Amino acid sequence: MKVLPTNLPDVLIIEPTVFEDERGFFFESFNAITFREKTGLNPNFVQDNHSHSRKNVLRGLHYQLYQKQDKLVRVVRGEILDVAVDIRKNSPTFKQWVAVVLSEENKRQLWIPAGFAHGFLVLSEVADVLYKTTNYYHKEYDRAIRWDDPEINIDWNLKERPILSHKDANAPYLKDAEIFLL
Repeated sequence: MKVLPTNLPDVLIIEPTVFEDERGFFFESFNAITFREKTGLNPNFVQDNHSHSRKNVLRGLHYQLYQKQDKLVRVVRGEILDVAVDIRKNSPTFKQWVAVVLSEENKRQLWIPAGFAHGFLVLSEVADVLYKTTNYYHKEYDRAIRWDDPEINIDWNLKERPILSHKDANAPYLKDAEIFLL
């Protein structure tokens, strides 16, 4: 497993060691000991989520207050542009974002710590996204920030208007959202 830094020090790209031959491939998508040794982190994952979406669906930017979640995101079918935004008000990287292409081909994963909003845009015809979380989903703490907030100014590299849920289309801008204090 390789750990690659991003321009946000707390967000990491994880590249698994893949064993491939004429039969196909094998890799450990998560190993607690290796993850701890390579990242210095020791997450206790309690929930796995699976999202299936079609091309041009944009989900996010989501986060959970009070019952904060670290996430480890990967794609098992298709390709997405995965985005993490630092929404920790007193952080030196507040409002900064990172975008990483995750796909079934590159098998990369993105570590997104608590205090970051998360979203993704589906680039392929369909995508199946799996992500592990370190806290359970709590509807009462579920929050979102607008995907197109000009204060954050994410370059989604869109060719057309994305497909959004009602929740995401009506999410508040960062300046009006409940966010984290360090």
